[in-house]
Formats: sequence, structure tokens, C-alpha cells
Amino acid sequence: MSTKIYDFIRANTSLRFIDPLTSRTFAISDFDESFNAPEGRGLAFLYLDNSVRAVEALLHFLCSDWALCLLNPKLEEAEKQALEKAYLPGYIYDPVRGRKGLTGASPYPIASQIKLLLSTSGSTGSPKMVKLSEENIISNALSILDYLPVKHTDTVPLNLPLFYSYGFSVFTTNAIAGGRILCTCRDLIQKEFWEDWQQYQCTSLAGVPYVYEMIQRFGLLPRMLPSLRYLTQAGGKLNPTLVTQFAAYSKEHGFPFYVMYGQTEATARMSWLEPTALERKAGAIGKAIKDGSFTIDPENCELLYSGPNVFGGYAEHAGDLARYEQPDVLRTGDIAMQDAEGDFYLQGRIKRFVKLFGLRINLDETESLLRLQFPHNRWLCAGDKDQFLYALYEGAPVAEADVRLWISSRLKVHPQAIKVQRLEAIPLNSNGKADYTKAMSLLAS
Repeated sequence: MSTKIYDFIRANTSLRFIDPLTSRTFAISDFDESFNAPEGRGLAFLYLDNSVRAVEALLHFLCSDWALCLLNPKLEEAEKQALEKAYLPGYIYDPVRGRKGLTGASPYPIASQIKLLLSTSGSTGSPKMVKLSEENIISNALSILDYLPVKHTDTVPLNLPLFYSYGFSVFTTNAIAGGRILCTCRDLIQKEFWEDWQQYQCTSLAGVPYVYEMIQRFGLLPRMLPSLRYLTQAGGKLNPTLVTQFAAYSKEHGFPFYVMYGQTEATARMSWLEPTALERKAGAIGKAIKDGSFTIDPENCELLYSGPNVFGGYAEHAGDLARYEQPDVLRTGDIAMQDAEGDFYLQGRIKRFVKLFGLRINLDETESLLRLQFPHNRWLCAGDKDQFLYALYEGAPVAEADVRLWISSRLKVHPQAIKVQRLEAIPLNSNGKADYTKAMSLLAS
């Protein structure tokens, strides 16, 4: 029998799970009799929040031979039904609908390598899933543990969704090498989250850019001290100004800040930046993780990644689960460059362009420029049929005509092709990333 990620987790005798709602602490052995995955193999749909009961269900299915699909419990009923029709799961765990058990669906072929399905979107009901193996999960977790200072004395909150690759990697790395995992569904802006932080003396926090923007906006960093040992950031590019500020704060208070880069197609992480380089390399994603490697396509400067954590292809319905085909390289879709010291920088997405008056404009780069020029607002840039560039922002009103002229001057395009508009809030998906489609829909409403 092949090695499971569960075997690594079970071997961690220091591991404990905390339920902040009851103040109870559980060892993994405490779950042995309370919940059991059925025998055999099939596809299980697990709609998981971050509660201790959700973690318990996840562990039991990680221990089993079942393939798992981790999903957002807050999906609309119609989205859940559409996914279940596409994949015909043999088991459904969904406390929201009061469902926990076998479905009676007929079994169908599932490639032996497939252990985990994660959505490419995280928050929506898109049927497109990434197929991951035990080797993908184990290799990535061990590569992350090669540079992150996880200890058996740590306490980490599950503040990112388990159905999101970053949140899942926080779970696996700490379950393998950490101490206590705080199974919380509370949000960082709730006072109860910080009461739990103080009570259990949490030692690290993982966040996407939005999380760090909130930390900065509400002045939450001091609440993490003195128990904080390190911070990690992934899930999109953090404003370089914020990177510099967090780097200075971490240096002053003696804890490292790890900026990382990853995609669901690489299980979670592909690179990390040495914390001591943050102040002089704000915006860099660093070097590839252990056992991974980067190259740059000379044709279009696309960043390519190779490693044992690269996925086995996409699935959109049950028939796609009969195959697991790992590509030689993962084409990230990101444009990158490498400096003289070997660190990589992302310069935008290949497909995130708008063409105005024959000029191809990188929307990600334009967002970054706006964040530097107008750092007190959150910015989102989108294109509309190669006719307009939209600069949408959240926060205090700005002189929109001035912004339009600044963009026009910086990008050398006519100001009539630029539209600047304030939103009450830039819409985010459940992973904390900007939802470009929803943002554009707000303009029409």
C-alpha cells in the first residue's frame, strides 16, 4: 500500500486540535471511533468549514482509500446540485444540508493516483477541478517544511478555508510537524478571533493579500505579539509598499515574514523568498521550493515550473477521473523575470491584457502601478472588449480625472479609453482574491 499523507499526520504525537467553541482539545486518536469513512473506493464530496468536526471528517477520508473533493459549504444549493450531477459522488458530507452518508451512486473508474480534487476557483460552483495525488500532497508539504520553521510547540489558527489549496497546505504542514491547530470559523475582524489568539498563544498566521490589507488597515499586528513566531503570505501579489512595511515590522520585532508563490495546479507552493531579502526585493517571489525548479519560456517569458507537486490534469465531470496525467512542466500563465541572484519576479498574467489603439497593456502591471501611486486605495484593473481600461477602486474618493490623466500619461493611451470608478467594496471570492467578473458586473447594475 502506498504512503498516505495521513500516515505522516498520524506519526505526529504532538498534534492536537482545539475547538474554541467548547475549549476542548483533541488528539487524533480521539477521532478513531466517532466517525468512520466507508470501506472501498469512490469519490467523496466534503463541504468543509474549518470547525473541528469538519477536520475530523477530513482526517477520516484522508485515512481511507476514497478520493476527496473539498468544497465550499456556502455554495448555493443549485451550484451544489450541478456539481453533484457532474461528478456523481458516492458519499456526501454537508452539514449545511444535513447530509452525511453514501449516496447510492453507481461506482465508476477513478485513477489510482487521484486522492484530492480542488476547485480552480475556490468560491464558485465551477466544475473545473485540479486532480492531485498523495505524492503531490506529501512532496509539497515536505518541501514547505524545508523552509518554514514549523515546530511541535506551535499553535496555528485555520483562518483560511480548507477547500482552498493555501488553507489545505497550512493544515497539512502543521498537522505533520506542528503542535496545536485551532479549528476556527471566526474571521480576523471579529474580536473573538483575537481573544482566541491570546488565549491559545498562536504562533503564526497565513494570509492572502486581502488579509494583510485588513491587518494593516485595522492595526492588528500588535495583537499578535508576543506569541507570534512568523507570518506567511501567498494567494496573489501583495502591494510592494505593504511588503516593505511588514518586512520592517517583522525585522523590528524579530520574526520572519515569508512571501510565497503557488497555484492549485502545483498543490500549493512553488516558491518562497528568503525573509532577509524582503526589504530590498519587495515584489519578488524568490526561488523554487526544494525538489522544484523554474525556467522561463524564451518565446513569451512565461514562468514554467517542474516538480513532484505538479498536478495530474483537470477534471470537469466524472469521466475525467479515469485518468491522471502529470505534465513535464506546469505552464503558470505568469510572465516573469529572474534577477542576477536567481530570484524571480512576476510581471503579470499572459491573458490579463487589454489592447487599446493597437497597444497591448498589462492589466496586472497597471494595478501595481496604481497601488504604488495611490497607496491609500485598493485598485482593480479590467478591460472591456479592447475598448476601455477600467480602473476600479475602493476607499476614500480620489480625483478621478487626475487618475485618468496619470494613467494616460504613464501608459501613453488616450484618456477617453480610461474609465475610473469607485466601488463601495472590491468584491472578493472566498479565497480573498479579487473577483474581476463580479466587479465588472457591478458597473452594469
